[in-house]
Amino acid sequence: MTDNGGEPTAPQGRGDGFECSFDASRLDVDAIHAFLTTTYWSPGIPRETLERAIAHSLCIGGYVNGQQVAFARLVTDRATFAYLADVFVLPSHRGQGLSRRLLEALMSHADVQGLRRMLLVTRDAHGLYAKVDFTPLAAPDRFMERHRPNACRGPGAG
Repeated sequence: MTDNGGEPTAPQGRGDGFECSFDASRLDVDAIHAFLTTTYWSPGIPRETLERAIAHSLCIGGYVNGQQVAFARLVTDRATFAYLADVFVLPSHRGQGLSRRLLEALMSHADVQGLRRMLLVTRDAHGLYAKVDFTPLAAPDRFMERHRPNACRGPGAG
């Protein structure tokens, strides 16, 4: 099944009105921004920064009866590597398995097949990501980071 963007949508038919779409024109950037500014991983992210991130990522939205209730973003070269970011389901729709369905749809996208490595960072959702085959780092001693959590807020904030 495809949506207006020609990209596959998640399988339908569960009767709960939930669907996933890769159609960027359906993304409710206002709602995504409003949610992400309250998270521990991107508090206060400027809208312009979010818009740029969305434009350069493979994004998926989750919708109930046409209203966006979930989102995930995959930063990827679509050949060898990806970084999963900004995954959320609105609090009013949690506990229904929507995040797992959203991630399964994302992991089924043609551009994700054959990637050598996919990373993510999470403080509290290890169990969710394990359900879609994420594991702890096999060789954490090989990984390094340049972490500047406030960089998107402008010069001198990082």
